[in-house]
Amino acid sequence: MSFDWDNLGPVLLTAIGQTLWMVVATLLIGGFLGLVLGILLYATRRGGILANRFVFTVLNVLVNIIRPIPFIIFITAIGPITIGVVGTQLGTTAATFALIVAATFGISRIVEQNLVTIDPGVIEAARAMGASPLRIIVTLLVPEALGPLILGYTFVFVAVVDMTAVAGAVGGGGLGDFAIAYGYQRFDWTVTAIAVAIIIVLVQAAQFAGNWLARKALRQ
Repeated sequence: MSFDWDNLGPVLLTAIGQTLWMVVATLLIGGFLGLVLGILLYATRRGGILANRFVFTVLNVLVNIIRPIPFIIFITAIGPITIGVVGTQLGTTAATFALIVAATFGISRIVEQNLVTIDPGVIEAARAMGASPLRIIVTLLVPEALGPLILGYTFVFVAVVDMTAVAGAVGGGGLGDFAIAYGYQRFDWTVTAIAVAIIIVLVQAAQFAGNWLARKALRQ
């Protein structure tokens, strides 16, 4: 079965644009919020530069509650919040909001785990020299973990692309919605194959770029 480029071509281009928008917005906003939350988890743990048992416990429990929830359940569970923020539970904007929230908590754990690997002696030396917690975070923690963090964010990119496909199942738009509406529901396997091929290309390009940037960071 051939692909109807005249009728489905524009729809496919729109779906690609929606997927890229969801992924980029999620990585920029969720990536930043996840970085901040991950740093707070690391800094407020026992022995951290901002050690605070109460704050760490609250954040840790919150991440542990939200992170394991399958996205197909999560996107529907936060429906009332999504409606309150963006005004609707359907569409690309609503799906992007849910993606950002889910990615924030997932990324935070990746950031924390990478920061934990930094030699505590380096941090203690910086503290002994009078460096403030903010200065240690900006000039020491993040640069020291930059290579592994890039690889972690590359992994998140792949996960977010996967989640955008799930979002398509509940009206979120993108390639997932395109594959379901024009491929699966119409028994047109060519459409499904094309959507899968595009997703594979996106993931491979991101993986290649992430590996390259991580190697550059680790060689500095």
